[in-house]
Amino acid sequence: MPRWNVRPCPDRTLELATHTRACPTCGQPLRAANKPHRTVTTLDGLVLLRLQVRSCRNPDCPRHRICLRPEQEGRFALPQHEFGLDVIALVGTLRHAQHRSLPEIHAELVRRGVPICPRSVGNLLDRYDELLALSTADARRLHRITAEAGRVILAIDGLQPDVGHEVLWVLRDTVSGEVLLARSLLSSTQGDLAKLIDEVKQALPVPIVGVVSDGQTSIRNAVALALDGVPHQLCHFHYLREAATPIYEADRHAKVQLKKKVRGIRPIERKVEGRQDAEAEVTRGYCAAVRSALTDDGRPPLEASGLKLQNRLAEVAASLDRVGSKRGSRRN
Repeated sequence: MPRWNVRPCPDRTLELATHTRACPTCGQPLRAANKPHRTVTTLDGLVLLRLQVRSCRNPDCPRHRICLRPEQEGRFALPQHEFGLDVIALVGTLRHAQHRSLPEIHAELVRRGVPICPRSVGNLLDRYDELLALSTADARRLHRITAEAGRVILAIDGLQPDVGHEVLWVLRDTVSGEVLLARSLLSSTQGDLAKLIDEVKQALPVPIVGVVSDGQTSIRNAVALALDGVPHQLCHFHYLREAATPIYEADRHAKVQLKKKVRGIRPIERKVEGRQDAEAEVTRGYCAAVRSALTDDGRPPLEASGLKLQNRLAEVAASLDRVGSKRGSRRN
């Protein structure tokens, strides 16, 4: 697609030279062929890369006139890409670690000063998934990280941030903490998941002695099909979440009741708008503390948001009581 907006000028320029000066095939010296340039958008701004490209001039060499680009170019961006690897890594982190949607990722990149359109965010996410799948498919890597323990306890989970999109299935070794396989699937049937499990099983040099998951029916059937006889249990987090459901509901109800008691922060803030005296600054500080307490959620089942709100509001109330008592003693 054509670019609608003018691309910003690069913030800095880097000269990248080719360290290899002899042809890997015939050993003849490599000659300078051309000096192209490309602009890469990174988290630190736009970088103009001036590349010294060399080629073999030996007509009898199989690599005759095959261009050799600078080795350091791959540290900045993928071939024929305008966004750096650091931008791709951030997009993947925001998506899979923080579960943000594509519009939220785009807003975060714009906030960081990265000139990017919403459509490019989806393209970069695809590149991230491809790089992740490529790194986890290395058989030598699987041998290295699993050989020390001598066994693998497989954790299986799927991530679908947006309804209707592909599900990213991650198979991880809980002993080493390493990801063994990550792949996006349009469907999550028993057969599809069984193929993923069997692929990991065939690549591992050690046996899979156990499986941990959230107990989804398709996962249960896939494990029974691909790992017959291997113990399969519910993960601790999902087990605690299911067991703590009544407590979570009571805590959520308590949080709703607490929020009703502390409404009306905005009218108090309006009363001190435009004032710069000490009393106005203190009032705004307390309003900000209450507002922060209302918007700060917990992480059930181990961190109850209602109890957390109760503790924070109690601290604010105790601070107000201390301020009030000091003010009353000064008047006396």
